[in-house]
Amino acid sequence: MTDQKQPGQKQPGEAYTYAKAGVSIAAGNALVKAIGPLAKSTARPGADASLGGFGGFFDLKAAGYVDPLLVAANDGVGTKLKLAIDQDRHDGVGIDLVAMCVNDLIVQGAEPLFFLDYFATGKLENGVAERVIAGIAEGCKMAGCALIGGETAEMPGMYASGDYDLAGFCVGAVERGQALTGDRVKAGDLILGLASSGVHSNGFSLVRRLAADKGWKLDRPALFDQELILADALLEPTRIYVKSLLPIVRNGKINALAHITGGGLLENIPRVLPQGLHASIDADRWPQPRLMAFLQAQGNIEPEEMARTFNCGVGMALIISEDNLNSVLDDLENAGETAFAIGLVEPGEKGCTLSGSRGTWSARSDWTATHHG
Repeated sequence: MTDQKQPGQKQPGEAYTYAKAGVSIAAGNALVKAIGPLAKSTARPGADASLGGFGGFFDLKAAGYVDPLLVAANDGVGTKLKLAIDQDRHDGVGIDLVAMCVNDLIVQGAEPLFFLDYFATGKLENGVAERVIAGIAEGCKMAGCALIGGETAEMPGMYASGDYDLAGFCVGAVERGQALTGDRVKAGDLILGLASSGVHSNGFSLVRRLAADKGWKLDRPALFDQELILADALLEPTRIYVKSLLPIVRNGKINALAHITGGGLLENIPRVLPQGLHASIDADRWPQPRLMAFLQAQGNIEPEEMARTFNCGVGMALIISEDNLNSVLDDLENAGETAFAIGLVEPGEKGCTLSGSRGTWSARSDWTATHHG
């Protein structure tokens, strides 16, 4: 009985190549060539943002620092990527990637200086990587940091067709003695919330589950806003707060900042509180965004679960001294931010309590959610 060659099986003596194994060096080189100008557009003092070496240099002195501490952060975009891939909407996820990292730096008082990205896929195709990296470059410009390098990995067999994953790495600096560590927070301080641009980049496993179970038509106008396609509303990039907050941080008017990501207001605010202080947040103090109300109604989600899963309309929390309130509100308004006075720091066990009246976040009665941490 003669052996029949199976599809994809090698003939004896056939020459193997990387391309036959599924990796295109030519596609990788073409991508590097395409993204060179994107990186160049992010150049800033301290970095010329040219690619091609084995690493990227940064000159802290040229960036104006005298005795800086370096602060580093890394993050991904989570399952928001899967929604972007399914909807062929790749242009905003790069901004999300940068936002998740740089917002984590500004809360420590640090200016983001340079960024590196990691893009991994089974097969480079259709300019998807270029669209994603164009978004990363755009996010870097919004944050004032240079895209000085990255890694594009083509790994056949690791990812399903069309899938990719992203990771971002960012380094920032703050002059010694100016870092925000939470040690300036005291009882009586006020808590301000800055409006989010949408879901940001947390809670998407629940969003995607709802979309599947409820049969959402993602390519149609949203029920809560006929001007918006539902997929676009869900994929709105995470807001980057760096340029708005950096001047206020540097003039000493902010005692602490908390980036509201996974765990929501309840779990993120306590991360910047000293022992013996408790944050009390009043959900009646800002309007629930219609997108959040839609998600809550579709999933019949309890207020406490909303508070732990989504940012609920607040993407960044500021803790300030009461006598700086008017000046900080003016600065934020001039920077284009929407700010709400949402709570107070009080003596008590370290943690956060979020409370709302009947009707707030669709609650059937007054409600309270607490996290100790």
